[in-house]
Amino acid sequence: MKKLYLLPALFFSISFFISKNVFPQINPVSLNTENPHYFLYRGKPTILITSGEHYGAVLNLDFDYSTYLDELKSNELNLTRTFSGAYAEPMGAFNIAKNTLAPAEGKFICPWARSEQPGYTNGGNKFNLAKWDENYFKRLKSFVSAAQQRGVIVEFTLFCPFYEEAQWKLSPMNAINNINNVGNIDRNNVYTLDKNDGLLSIQDEMVRKIVTELKDFDNVIYEICNEPYFGGVTKDWQRHIADVITETEKDFPAKHLITQNIANNFEKITDANPKVSVFNFHYASPPVTVAMNYDLNKVIGDNETGFRGTSDSTYRREGWEFILAGGGLYNNLDYSFTADNEKGDFVYPSTQPGGGSGALRKQLSYLKNFINGFDFIHMQPDSTTVSETLSKPPRVYVLSEKGKQYAVYIFGDNQINLELTLPEGSYKTEWMNTLTGKIEKQETVKSSGVSTTITSPNYKEDIALRIIRIKK
Repeated sequence: MKKLYLLPALFFSISFFISKNVFPQINPVSLNTENPHYFLYRGKPTILITSGEHYGAVLNLDFDYSTYLDELKSNELNLTRTFSGAYAEPMGAFNIAKNTLAPAEGKFICPWARSEQPGYTNGGNKFNLAKWDENYFKRLKSFVSAAQQRGVIVEFTLFCPFYEEAQWKLSPMNAINNINNVGNIDRNNVYTLDKNDGLLSIQDEMVRKIVTELKDFDNVIYEICNEPYFGGVTKDWQRHIADVITETEKDFPAKHLITQNIANNFEKITDANPKVSVFNFHYASPPVTVAMNYDLNKVIGDNETGFRGTSDSTYRREGWEFILAGGGLYNNLDYSFTADNEKGDFVYPSTQPGGGSGALRKQLSYLKNFINGFDFIHMQPDSTTVSETLSKPPRVYVLSEKGKQYAVYIFGDNQINLELTLPEGSYKTEWMNTLTGKIEKQETVKSSGVSTTITSPNYKEDIALRIIRIKK
């Protein structure tokens, strides 16, 4: 009889073991509770830094995402951004050569299934917006899983405005491309609550489907819409989509972060949606938008670069400046990744709107390793420690935990004497070459608590300085 009493307990123990090990509780990337300007991922304070492809990794069937993700991992980069397929581009848009967001004819896949009726603008049958393409979701989950295995966060962008008629003519939501008799509207009305000709409910269902399919991944964050300041996208519609994400996840054991793209360059956010945890900007150089919005106590990101030429130094500098200004996410838009160059070795023309290369990815890995060498969640932007530069004034950015640790980035000139105000004590200093990742100079300096001058080695374009107080 005693054995019978043991059976329920034994059954419970076995069930608990199986549920814990076969279906473990996931903890998706979240805001760091100690310092919500940064992330927490797998129990570690995290800053997201990458140089990623142009958002077509899933929707472009020609793109080998495993090779691409291997390249990110090899440089210890930990972010990629990808679009859902509600939007695609024609080849040649924005002067982008071999654009991954412009699939070849017959190579486009999206959440909605093809119908039996021919006539899609870029070849093949039209779409049925009332039916899902299960092959798309298999590819999507395979991509997210591959990224997860490599420690890469996926910023999944649900929607994008239609900048020109050429993009709208490729969208499955356009009435010319679906069999559902919806979407017979101007492209500037697609992302509104009351003028989109039946598309709102279809958009809602797409969001619910994607969020449900990806609920068990810990490496996903959801961006509502890319560049919603174009194409008639309304703020009410953006809040609605955030609500749909939140409502879909309300009964899920784990919740994912929502990100919102605010502006190009900079903007003061005055009506922040409390459901949004990451506020993204494009082309945010100089990074004044970080200080403008630091009081939100959320992550501020620069998740697209470009339109400043093709020089690696331009985007290396943008990344260093943004992170050392207090940003928590940086994504260089890297045009060296194409559907036949997933290792990122495409030599693009000088007419390209941005840059990217293997060399730049390596340089951004030095930035990531540099900042990870600090206890950065206890640091904040610092405009007072560097009181003066005793040479031709370059640009200087400082993150610090005053009296303990200082991260300094300097752009301009080729040698500098920094005058700093450091609390009394001894400090170890290291000057790091941002091009090679090597330590060029180390020394111990003593501060009397008034003014301390630290002299850099010679450098090319920019240099980074680590200052750590030596414990007594």
